[in-house]
Amino acid sequence: MGHGHGHGISPSASGRHVGRLAAAFAVTAVFMVVEIATGLATRSLALLSDGAHMVTDVLGVGLALAAILAARRARRQPGRTFGLYRAEVLAALANAVLLFGVAGYVLYEAITRFAAPPDVPGLPVVVVSLLGLGANVVAFLLLRRGQSESLNLRGAYLEVVADMIGSVGVLVSGLVTLLFGWRYADPVIGVAIGVFVLPRTWTLAKRSLRILFQHAPERVDIAELTGALGRLPGVGEVHDVHVWTLTSGMEVASAHLTVGPDCDQSAILAAAQRLLAAEYQLDHATLQVESGKAAACEEMHW
Repeated sequence: MGHGHGHGISPSASGRHVGRLAAAFAVTAVFMVVEIATGLATRSLALLSDGAHMVTDVLGVGLALAAILAARRARRQPGRTFGLYRAEVLAALANAVLLFGVAGYVLYEAITRFAAPPDVPGLPVVVVSLLGLGANVVAFLLLRRGQSESLNLRGAYLEVVADMIGSVGVLVSGLVTLLFGWRYADPVIGVAIGVFVLPRTWTLAKRSLRILFQHAPERVDIAELTGALGRLPGVGEVHDVHVWTLTSGMEVASAHLTVGPDCDQSAILAAAQRLLAAEYQLDHATLQVESGKAAACEEMHW
């Protein structure tokens, strides 16, 4: 005999931040045009690299916004039982891929320029970098609260943080060029911006892939969890255990518990649910309580 039980999945926390995302998108999109245009006019690699990061900011925030709206819409479609919450993770992975590409481009361009660095005017670079820093600070403040609740928003937030630091680097480059006329300042800062973003991008990509491959959350030890369920009074065996992340803040579990024929299955089910919620913060768990091991479980190899 089987019993299923689960708590309803709460809406994605990032859905509360649509307004902030939309505002950040508008701010970054407007300044992106200014920065790229100035970078092309002045031949500044530092400005162009920061402008390229700004492009990924615009795409990243746009993807994050689109993913949240898609997930909201999917809740109204009964055939999609888990909605489109994974769209947020796909958006975060896309952001990481974009950042890898931009960092590679900047590094390549900077290395080729070391042989003959162009003469870059410092004043326009300083002015535009100050404006860019202001735009990034605004976007940073808009996204800061939501980034801890959603991997999707964290992807957009990390891009803004990287671009904000990049704007500081561009400002330093412009000041050095303006005050000392050192032509290598621009490609050096370009390399620094490219290198800075790579470790953070790798972390974001790894977390996104972990969710897409349906690995257990890093904080959950599956062997320990299985043992804890097996030690509940009346439970003889625990098998077919799965724990995965649907999207940020939405973790799901399922398992089969084998019990004796005279056990109170409802009481065991309730105890198991309490254990998973209290010890592992798994509030949405579907548990099958059965008398004797089901034959179907023997045939499963995954």
